[in-house]
Amino acid sequence: MPPRACIEIGEAVEKNGLAALWFAENPFNRGVLPAVAGAALATKRIKIGIGVFNPYNRHPTLIAMEIGALDELSNGRAVLGIGSGIGDRVTRMGLSYAKPLAAVRDAITIVRGMLKGESVTYQGQVFSVTNTKLEFPVLRADMPVYMAATGDQALQVCGQVADGLMISNMCPPGYTVRALELLAQGAQKAKRPTPTTVIQYVPCVARPDRTEARQTVKATLGEMLSAYWTMGEKWPATREAMLRGSGIPQEEFVAAVTRIKAGEKAADVLDDRFVDAYSIAGNADDCIAAMRRFGEIGVTELIVTFVGSQPTVDMAYLGSGLKGAA
Repeated sequence: MPPRACIEIGEAVEKNGLAALWFAENPFNRGVLPAVAGAALATKRIKIGIGVFNPYNRHPTLIAMEIGALDELSNGRAVLGIGSGIGDRVTRMGLSYAKPLAAVRDAITIVRGMLKGESVTYQGQVFSVTNTKLEFPVLRADMPVYMAATGDQALQVCGQVADGLMISNMCPPGYTVRALELLAQGAQKAKRPTPTTVIQYVPCVARPDRTEARQTVKATLGEMLSAYWTMGEKWPATREAMLRGSGIPQEEFVAAVTRIKAGEKAADVLDDRFVDAYSIAGNADDCIAAMRRFGEIGVTELIVTFVGSQPTVDMAYLGSGLKGAA
């Protein structure tokens, strides 16, 4: 979204009692820093999250520089997630994507050390630094660093090095249950406590007319389904995450993708199983019940992306419902 629209969203987030505003950044789309800085200045209470930076677009030292400055600007409200990015976009930049997990491990190690005010010397498989130290005092030396992870190995690495897990869109609750098991295994292997922060992205449409809401979200799910399924041709973990725990047979995924790519409307192709597995949609009661289901399996924060033509209206409606439920 354009930066000014993001700032308006941030103001609405704060007004309607929600907890945080998260910014996703992908190569070749808008860089998020102008919008993030604007939202930080336009708000006073909410957390301002980057979910996520990847170390290919920004060297780990630059990530530390920018998140440290953003934390100053927001008076300690910045939140950082790091992930490996989208493989085919990284390679289009002329960079190797041969070791994405090593790249993330290196980045988290370097960034965390620099945010603590340390002089970091580190020899990694992808990124290395020598005597690197931030030349300004960091507001919070204990700022957590979260990691986006999807595949089994990535989830275990997250348990070994990160302060929390970030789970992508198109991952059903059944996937999350398995992900938390692998997260704990990784932490146990590293002999460290299991990270307790679990953040998950979910598209959302909240409206008084539940039928309208559920039909509206299908357009976004159709786009995501096609994109993620295609991405899974190169990165099988993406497809595995979509399928695991969804209760939807693989052949039905293939059939749905084929029909959508042939031009059929997602609203006519996707049934309620897809809506329930990959979104939060319906009236306020429906949405709150879905949120509670995520909480029951261990998710501590939901990044609900308000999709459709009226995000601030839907946000206000859901915010009112959440206040009533509390």
